[in-house]
Amino acid sequence: MFGLDQIYWVLINSTVSFIYLFVISKILGKKQVAQLEFIDYVVGISLGSIAAEMATSEKPFYHYLIAMSIFFVLAYLVALIGRKSTFFKRVLKGKPVMLVYEGKINYKQLKKSNIDVNDLLSMLRIKNYFDITKVAYAIFEPSGELSVLPLGEEKPVVIKDIKKTNIEKATLTNILISDGEISFSGLKEIEKNKNWLFERLKVSQKNN
Repeated sequence: MFGLDQIYWVLINSTVSFIYLFVISKILGKKQVAQLEFIDYVVGISLGSIAAEMATSEKPFYHYLIAMSIFFVLAYLVALIGRKSTFFKRVLKGKPVMLVYEGKINYKQLKKSNIDVNDLLSMLRIKNYFDITKVAYAIFEPSGELSVLPLGEEKPVVIKDIKKTNIEKATLTNILISDGEISFSGLKEIEKNKNWLFERLKVSQKNN
């Protein structure tokens, strides 16, 4: 049976852990809920576990606050480094994976991502694509979401499409600059170099 002192202790610890967890989540941002990536998921689960342990433990509460602070600092550093360095962002959070390319399943990338064909078909159905032959590209994002680009003739109709006679082929947009840095992988895909990019942007290399 809990004594009155123990009940008060649980109430105080629960309130402190809730408030502290709320403050941390506000600082880290809404991404914890709206766009979970693997590292965000791990941090969220860990912080929740520490807070729950703190609520009923008789150990000094500041031990748990220190532990939550460490997770908060590490999560914040990961987010900061990810914004500053494209390389570390890919290492820490992963990069998009092409599962369907030009209407064909990329089995090599499926295996690398630990996804089987049934998982892919399920994710496509969630996106309202029940026939994979109508999909031009499908990209598995670091957040776990599947982005789908349908074939040109399967795109939703808009007003300007009504008068069209020729259907454009579905193509992907290459990202050439990300977070202020040149994406050399994007340039490689379109077989261009940074000199071509500078010419298109009408800037000189001396300004960079």
